[in-house]
Parts: sequence; structure tokens; C-alpha cells
Amino acid sequence: MGILTFKGGIHPYDGKELSKDKLIEALNPTGNLVYPLSQHIGAPAKPIVEAGEHVLIGQKIAEAGGFVSAPIYASVSGTVQSIESTLTTVGSVVEAIFLENDGKYETVEFQPAQLDNLAKEEIIKRISEGGVVGMGGAGFPSHVKLSPKEPEKIEYILVNGAECEPYLTSDYRRMLEEPEKVIGGLKVILKLFDNAKGYICIEDNKPDCIAKISQFIVNEPRIELKKLKTKYPQGAERMLIDAVTKRKINSSMLPADVGCVVDNIDTVVAIYKSVVLGMPLMHRIVTVTGNAIANPKNYYVPVGMNYQELVDAAGGFKAQPKKIISGGPMMGFSMFDLNVPVTKITSSVLCLAEDDIADNPTTTCINCGRCVTDCPENLLPSRLAKFADNHDMDSFIRYHGMECCECGCCSFVCPAKRPLSQSIKSLRKTALANRKKN
Repeated sequence: MGILTFKGGIHPYDGKELSKDKLIEALNPTGNLVYPLSQHIGAPAKPIVEAGEHVLIGQKIAEAGGFVSAPIYASVSGTVQSIESTLTTVGSVVEAIFLENDGKYETVEFQPAQLDNLAKEEIIKRISEGGVVGMGGAGFPSHVKLSPKEPEKIEYILVNGAECEPYLTSDYRRMLEEPEKVIGGLKVILKLFDNAKGYICIEDNKPDCIAKISQFIVNEPRIELKKLKTKYPQGAERMLIDAVTKRKINSSMLPADVGCVVDNIDTVVAIYKSVVLGMPLMHRIVTVTGNAIANPKNYYVPVGMNYQELVDAAGGFKAQPKKIISGGPMMGFSMFDLNVPVTKITSSVLCLAEDDIADNPTTTCINCGRCVTDCPENLLPSRLAKFADNHDMDSFIRYHGMECCECGCCSFVCPAKRPLSQSIKSLRKTALANRKKN
């Protein structure tokens, strides 16, 4: 089996040894829960419950606000306290449903189904009703992704098991502990696309996952395993498509435009649960890790649970953290408050005893070219960052700034410690907003 990869990329310290051998533990909250209505790309969900109403686990509490949207379900039983504003991990303010946890964990009756008996339309409906979104960070509603205009042209279903972001180990544990659900979810997706084949893509630093998954696909003619070179950002959508299919997409294209559908491990499992078990997306695996955490763990937690409870469950801090990140160190978001809820796209709580960025002051660019060499999109990050700092939108777009995938490789390798990725990301966000407005 050949090892596949893409041009560019980096090899940061991955920190996975802190939690990779920790089995997934189910963790129930002791406090109340908060459900932001914006946990996905698209229109916010609309509440369908009122203050004082009693709800059960698996009961819909907010319906989709449009086609590109997703419903939200209660992950504990209890009483709705209020519908009001709350803070998110990035510091934005959104509307949310506040639920008082009664500690009884009473559940609705789910409606499982036999995949062979479901038509394609029924599968899409179950995924949509299940509130499944991309759980790798983007939060794109899965029923939209799985409804391309020309489904007969889809040839590749790529399951992203690379988990190239440092420190994260939730997908790793899922592949080892629940491979049958990963395979089951891929089979669900394959039923939607008659001309497609499924490829489970895993980096070569996970030989145990490769061996485990290989055992489960021996008799699956439509499913193959693809071994990837361990390199960041190997799991990014464009890089994964390039590595496995040698097809290319840009910022104005979707994977479906080159015959591909890409989903990460947790999303595929959520699709399996929603379609086959009849269980909506209410829980996810969160890695609580970092050298400031007393006992790093992988927890299976209900959406809506407070971040502080996750940290407390992992033994709290063994050293006062200088940096707390939601997600990984490359593409995650720095946090200033742990009093925020877990959402469908929460992957990790990373607590670091040092702040390498703050401790290393920025100096002048020395024109070394490392950012250019390692950029997986073959861009000129130092020049794009200069355009961004000078608010030169025309030059930024002319030099293909919109093609940045915001992976952070350029900032990581810069010897001058310039925040290249942050500058580029900021102007790119403005450009996208202007494009949407116009």
C-alpha cells in the first residue's frame, strides 16, 4: 500500500501521547446545560420549546431555520429555564436555550431502521432530522453536503481519519473502539451514491487504526483503506482530495465539483446513529489535554455541557495555563473563559502551561521563503500578510489570498514569529463578508 500525500505542509510536535491511550469515557454533567442556536454554518435553529417546559433526552428543542440549518436536541432531561444570549468559545454572543438538568436522564424512544429498507430520500431525511453537521470544525449541515445536484457524478467518498491537528485523539479512539460504526456510517453514505467507492484515509502514524479498520473491510468491495503520510494539514479537505484522488479544488469550488464527498470520522458515526439507530446528534467525543491538565482524557459528553466541567473531570490544572484553546493549536480558538458550552463542533479543550506566541516577540521578515515552501496551497503568505496589514484588498485578491485554507503553517514556520495566518484570515473574512453582501 503506497503512502499518499500532498506538496508542502509541516511536522509540528503532535502531543498525542498525552491522551491517545486513554479510552473514551462517558461523562454526565452535574450542572445545567446551554444549547446555542448557532452550532452550524447557515441559519440558526429556531426554538420550539418555552421556559418551564419539561424535555427528555432526544427531544427536539429547536428546529432547522432553513435548508442550510440543523435542528438541536436535548442531551439530558430537565426543564427549560430560558431562551437568552450566551457567549461562545470565540467570544461571540448568540441566542441559546438554557436547560436545568434534573439528573434523571429520561429518554425518548428512538426509531431504528434497516438500511436496506430505506430509500435515498428517507436516508437524507433522517440525517437532516438528526441534526447531523460536520463535526471536524466546519459545522456544515450533512444533509446539504449529501444532496449534490448531480449525485451520479460522485466517485469518491473520503472518510477523513487523518486527525492531523496536534493533541487531538478523539477520532483515533473512535476508530479503535468503534470501527463498526465508522464502517456502518460509510455504508449509509455509499447507498446514496451508486457510482462511488468509499476510502477511509488514515495517517501512517496510526498503524493500530490501520490494522483495525483493515480487518473490518476485508469483505467490503466498495470500501478501501488509504494510508496517508503523517504531515499537517493532511486532513484538510483540499489536501486530502489532492493526496487520494490527485484532483484539485479552489475556494470557489465544492468537493462535489470534482466527484468527491469528504466527512470526518465523528460525522460518519453520527450519520450511522441518525439513520440506523434513529438517534439524533446529541453527544460527541472531546479530548481534554495539554501539559497543564492533570489527567488528559477522551470524554464522550452531551452537547451543551460546560467546558469547566470537562476540565474538572480531568483533574483540573496541574499548572496554571497560559493558553487555553478550543480545538487544536493550529486551527483552534484561544479562550478567555471556560464558562461556555460544548457544541456539535467542539473537538478539544487544550490547556498549555506556556504561551509560545506571547513569549516570542515578532521581528522583521527576513525573506527566508519558508512560508512559501511549506504553504500547502502554494501561496505567498508573507506578501499576502503585508497586503492584509495594509488593507490592500485588490492586491490580496490578485495574489490569490482567497485560496488560503487558514491552516497556520506559515505562522508556525516563520522565524520572525509574524502572525501571517492571522493577518490573512482577517482580510479573507472581510472579503467573504463583502462577497456575501454584494
